[in-house]
Amino acid sequence: MKTIIVVGGSKGIGKALIEKLLTSCRVINLSRSIPEISHNNLTHHSCDIINDELPNIEQADGLVYCPGSINLKPISRLSIDDFKNDFEINVLGAVNVIQTYLPILKNGKQPSIVLFSTVAAKLGMPYHASIAVAKSGVEGLVKSLGAELAPTIRINAIAPTVTNTELASKLLRNDKMIENITERHPLKKFLDPEEVAEMAVFLLSDSCASMSGQIFEMDCGIVSFKI
Repeated sequence: MKTIIVVGGSKGIGKALIEKLLTSCRVINLSRSIPEISHNNLTHHSCDIINDELPNIEQADGLVYCPGSINLKPISRLSIDDFKNDFEINVLGAVNVIQTYLPILKNGKQPSIVLFSTVAAKLGMPYHASIAVAKSGVEGLVKSLGAELAPTIRINAIAPTVTNTELASKLLRNDKMIENITERHPLKKFLDPEEVAEMAVFLLSDSCASMSGQIFEMDCGIVSFKI
């Protein structure tokens, strides 16, 4: 049975991922809040990934870094601190976790790392400057580490479009906004956390053993198609 470290597994995509992994893996969750899940295969450590010392973990075969931000403002209203905070959450937090647990991952069974980007890193969208900058950094990290860590550790990222989580609640706060977002996507839908979690499970699995350094767009067609 593999052991997977999930950072940010108490909500949203991270929670959906933990629920899927627990049937076949041991899961170690790191987050400020405790997941509303109880299972013999789940271990939780309460910590702030940015500010706290990370817990000692002796063995792991996979790592998923879920924390993110949606900070949508015109460039005139984005402060330098906004850019710094988004970069810290999305990029430096991931770097810190990877550096901390790299030694045990190197000893894992077909180890894999999964990070998260966004469709806004490829599709120019108004008011997304700060998050697009941060997630572009995530994509650069995936490409660079994919080469550096091969053949021992695979690393990939998922770039979702709007996903129905607490983080995106402001974008989906009424029926009109839901309708507009649905219509903007060629597949006439947006994402559920469970869909994204399924992709993360696949990227962690041995079925994905030939894929590394890739950005997998789950875009409901918004980046890929012009219809």
